Amino acid sequence: MTIALGQPAPAFSAQTDDGPVSLADFRGRRLVLYFYPKDDTSGCTGEAKAFRDAFDRFAAAGAAILGVSRDPVASHRKFRAKHALPFPLIADEDGSLSEAFGVWKEKSMYGRTYMGIERSTFLIDEAGVVTALWRKVKVSGHAAAVLKALAG
Repeated sequence: MTIALGQPAPAFSAQTDDGPVSLADFRGRRLVLYFYPKDDTSGCTGEAKAFRDAFDRFAAAGAAILGVSRDPVASHRKFRAKHALPFPLIADEDGSLSEAFGVWKEKSMYGRTYMGIERSTFLIDEAGVVTALWRKVKVSGHAAAVLKALAG
């Protein structure tokens, strides 16, 4: 499935390291939903820390942040504690959320192809509509770009 601007975000209910969460929980506020490949890898850690460091600015802009990977809850708990992440992480162990948002893609590394999460971010408005999206995210400067979209 491919998500487009102006389209309602797929409804979801999922488990985080803080407990259950659903898209409906964020009605009336904006949500930054970012998908990343794996806990505690260099790029994913850099991205999480950038969102962490800008967390107060996201909150001031009225936006919540949720990270999503296929790692289990126990891995998310360790990752969050190690890097003092102030936002929950969704454990998409069965890949249903990644599939619904169209981020489960064929990737290649060192000549080997495999399926994995394409680093992507979705900005969802108060009514549940996707108002901005980033695919094949480059970590450097990404959190600032999302903040800029929130402001504009």
